[in-house]
Amino acid sequence: MQWDRYTRKQVREVVDKAISQNLNYRNQIILGLPGSFLDPEEFYEDAPFLQDSPFLKTLVANPNHIGCHTLGDGEPAFQGTAEIERDLLEICACEIFRAKPDEFDGYVASGGTEANLQAMWIYRNYFQQKHAAKLDEIAVLYSEDTHYCVPKGLNMFQLNGHIMPVDEETRKIDLDHLRKSLEQLKAAEVKYLITYMNLGTTMFGSVDPVNEIGDLFTEMEFEFFMHGDGAFGGFIYPFSNPDSEFHFENPYLNSFTLDAHKMLQAPFGTGIFLIRKGFMEYALTEEAGYVKGLDYTMIGSRSGANAVAVWMILRNYGSEGWTYKIRKLVDRTSRLCDSLDERGISYYRDPFMNIVTIHASDIPAHLAEKFLLVPERHDGQNKWWKIVVMEHVTQGALDLFLNELPAMKIQNS
Repeated sequence: MQWDRYTRKQVREVVDKAISQNLNYRNQIILGLPGSFLDPEEFYEDAPFLQDSPFLKTLVANPNHIGCHTLGDGEPAFQGTAEIERDLLEICACEIFRAKPDEFDGYVASGGTEANLQAMWIYRNYFQQKHAAKLDEIAVLYSEDTHYCVPKGLNMFQLNGHIMPVDEETRKIDLDHLRKSLEQLKAAEVKYLITYMNLGTTMFGSVDPVNEIGDLFTEMEFEFFMHGDGAFGGFIYPFSNPDSEFHFENPYLNSFTLDAHKMLQAPFGTGIFLIRKGFMEYALTEEAGYVKGLDYTMIGSRSGANAVAVWMILRNYGSEGWTYKIRKLVDRTSRLCDSLDERGISYYRDPFMNIVTIHASDIPAHLAEKFLLVPERHDGQNKWWKIVVMEHVTQGALDLFLNELPAMKIQNS
């Protein structure tokens, strides 16, 4: 993967040019658009700091990125910043997930949840339109560690879900159990599968075995689509594991979610949805006739400033800088795990991820709460506590936590 790093001056020049190519509510006569610049009493455009803040300048200009900009002509009023979104999507699709140029579609969504729902929506519509599939002929498969947005989607799209159990310690999907479940689905005349493959689960950072499961689906002659949920791991795993199965060169995977507000430290509202060409059309809303290019997204109107923010971050680092940052965080996570091993603390961790999930029996609740570890459950039945090694989790902070573990371990032994 390789994309260039831009200097601050280059970033500012690109964003300024893009804003100048958008319509300008302040100096153009615009009577029909149901939008405007941000309220001038609160967000005044002559604030001096805006000149050195491309994101805030774009936020004040308030571009609307409605529609899907990788599909032909879009809304002409904001083509300048829409071009930045297209460049961002190309970095994510081609450089991170190894798509070929012009062989993907996508957009900056409101978050990982929307991107995951977009995939379910598209694949359900595909099966219905291409095969006249009934809802009970479609099944959505996902592991028990999958984010809760998937069962949310089942309710929204009236689909049947089937949970794939995982091993309690390894967090790997139980393939024997899955085979039996697939046999039951066959007997129930289910023909089509929508499957979520986790590229870093929320609680454990675990990664699902795409090829093993894809081979099993193929062997059992299901027609299926696999969606890679990289809402957490999408900006980590491809950089830390050169042998990752999660990419567009893998024929089993058809779409991906990323979420820039996590590891990329972008503002909330910066999820990313990517999919192979030829599928976005199944989310077409023909009734959006007043939108140039129509609309293919769940959310419709979207903040162009958020797309600019993610693009700025990736261009600020370049591929080499971002790879270096991820390796530092993964190394820091490995150092934490070495210290836990020395203290006899049991935990789960994928070696290429920055999440460490510790058995609750090895850490008193008050210590976990003191350091704001996240529990698996809040109902009194918690079995795990989670640490996520992000930018703010310094080695000093980890050392403070570790320094309290030996005495607690001895006390409980």
